[in-house]
Amino acid sequence: MRSYQSILILKPDLDEAQVDQALEKVTEFLTKYKGACLKVEKWGKKRLAYRVKKSRFGYYLNIYHTCDGSAVSSLENDYKLYDLVLKYLVIRLEEKELTRAMGRDFEAESEDEKSETKEGNGSAKTAKTAKAKEVVEG
Repeated sequence: MRSYQSILILKPDLDEAQVDQALEKVTEFLTKYKGACLKVEKWGKKRLAYRVKKSRFGYYLNIYHTCDGSAVSSLENDYKLYDLVLKYLVIRLEEKELTRAMGRDFEAESEDEKSETKEGNGSAKTAKTAKAKEVVEG
C-alpha cells in the first residue's frame, strides 16, 4: 500500500466534538478502502484566501494515511460527497517524505523536553546562587 497525505477543510461552525465525529467518519472511509490512519494533525480554524461555499473560514485537518492506489479516486468521491468537507486534497507521499512527517512530531516533542530541562537547570542554578548569597550575608 502507498502512503498519502489528505488535507481537509471542514465547515467553520463545527465545535470540537463535531470535528472529532467528522474525523471518525474520515477514518471509516479509510478503513472501507483497506487503508489505515497513521497520523492526524488538527491545524484549527483558519481564514481562507477566498470564499468557499459561502465560507470565509475553515477548520483544517492534515491526515497521513495508507490506502490502496486504486481506491484513491473512490476516497476522493467520499470526501466530495461528505457535507462537512469544504475542500480536500490528497497527495501521494514518497517513503522519505512520510518518515520526515512522522519524525517531525517526535522532534518537536524532544525540543520541548530539551527546553524544559534547560529551564529546570537554569532555575536550579539561580536557586543555588540565591542560597549562597544568603549564607554569605547571614
